[in-house]
Amino acid sequence: MLPGGLASGGGGRGGGLCLLRWLGLRLWSRRGTLVFALLWFGSWLFLNGLVLVHRTILSDFCTDDKSKRILQRLCLEFSEGSVTGDMCEDLCVLGLVEYKRCLYYENGKKVIEARWRGSPIILKSKLENFSSYEPLGILDYQVIRRALPARCLKLHFLSPQVRNSLGGGGVNNSSLARLLGKKLKNREMSYSRAELASLWALLQQEEYTFLRVLQDLSTHVAKVLGSCGHFYAVEYLSAGHAWDQNIFSLHDVAISEGQDQGEGGDRARWTAREMMHRIALSFLDMVWHFDNDFTHKLHLCDIKPENFAIRKDLTVVAIDVDMAFFEPKMRDILEQNCSSDDDCNFFDCSSRCNLSKRRCSPRRSNSNLQVICEKIFRPWFSPTLLGAKAALPLQVMYLKTSSEVHLTPRQHVLLCL
Repeated sequence: MLPGGLASGGGGRGGGLCLLRWLGLRLWSRRGTLVFALLWFGSWLFLNGLVLVHRTILSDFCTDDKSKRILQRLCLEFSEGSVTGDMCEDLCVLGLVEYKRCLYYENGKKVIEARWRGSPIILKSKLENFSSYEPLGILDYQVIRRALPARCLKLHFLSPQVRNSLGGGGVNNSSLARLLGKKLKNREMSYSRAELASLWALLQQEEYTFLRVLQDLSTHVAKVLGSCGHFYAVEYLSAGHAWDQNIFSLHDVAISEGQDQGEGGDRARWTAREMMHRIALSFLDMVWHFDNDFTHKLHLCDIKPENFAIRKDLTVVAIDVDMAFFEPKMRDILEQNCSSDDDCNFFDCSSRCNLSKRRCSPRRSNSNLQVICEKIFRPWFSPTLLGAKAALPLQVMYLKTSSEVHLTPRQHVLLCL
C-alpha cells in the first residue's frame, strides 16, 4: 500500500506541477503578448511622434536651397500671371534682386535677406506659398471688371480687411487711401486678377498692413519698399542681439558722406557711450509716440532686442510687429477667463484677474515703457556689467521709468540729458 500510495501520491503531485507549469506558460504567454502589444504600440506612437517633430523642425529649418526654391516658385506664378507686384519684374525677369541668405523660418513665416538694385532688403511672408492664403473668393473677377469701380472695391472689401488687421485703431481714411491708392489706382477698370489676388494676400498679413499704414505716420517702424505676390520687401537695418551687451552693433551704423558735414560731423565724433545714450532716448521717444500719437495706444507684446533696429541717425525702429496691437484689439485679447493673474499674461502684455468675475481685466496692467525698462534697459545698463561706464543719468532714467513715479516719457527723456 505504501509504495503504491507513494507512487500514486507522487504521480498526483507531478501532474499538479505539470498543470501549474502549463497554466503558468499560458498566463506568461498572454501576459507576454500583452506586453509585446503595448511595446509595439508605444514604439509606433514614439516613431510617429518623432517623424512629426522631425517634419516640424525641418519645415522651420532655414536653408538657402529651400529659400531659393520658394522664390523660384513665386517667379513661376508671376510668369503664369497669377501674382504681380512692383518688384516682380526686377526679381523674376531683370535679375535686379540678388539673393543673399536665409535669415529664419518661424511658424511658417519666411524671412530672407537680399539686395534690390544694390540696396540691402529683407523679404518677408507670413506663409510660404501663395496658395496658402485665403483667395478673394467673394468676388467674381469677370463681373467685377465690368461693373465694380476700384473705389467701391476699396470701400466695401479691402478697407474692412485693413481695419480688421489693425484692430480698429490707429488709422483714418486718409491713411487707408494712401495704402490702397498705391496698389489700386483710382481708375474704373485698370486692375487685374493678379493685382487683386496679390493685394489680398498681403492684406492678410497683419505685419504688412501695420508697416504700410504706419510708415507714413511714424519714423519708428520699418519701411515697406515693394512687393511681389505674397512677399514684401522692407528696409534692411542693423537689428539688435540678445547676446550682445551693447544690444546693437554700433560699428554697423555707417554715417553717409552727406552727413559728414555740419550735424553729421558731430555724429562722426560721437563716442560709443554717447551713441548708447541717444539710442536709449530714441527708445523713450518711440514709447511716447506709440502711446500718444495715434487714435489709440499701440501695445507691443513681444519686446526683445531682435525685434528692434537702428537707422544711421540712431533712430530706434520696430522691425517685427507681429505682436503689436492697438487698444481695441488689445482689450479683446486680454479679456479672457481666469483663476489667477497668471492666466492674464499675453506674452509681454499683462492684465489682472477679477476673481469675483473670473475674468481678466481688458485694461493692460503694465506698459511698453515698463517692459522696455525691464528687458532692454536693465541688462543694457546694468551697473554690475558696465561698472564705472554705467552713466548716472541712465541709471536714474531706469529707476524712474520702472517705478510708479508719475512722469511722462518726455520727462523721462529730460532725466537722461
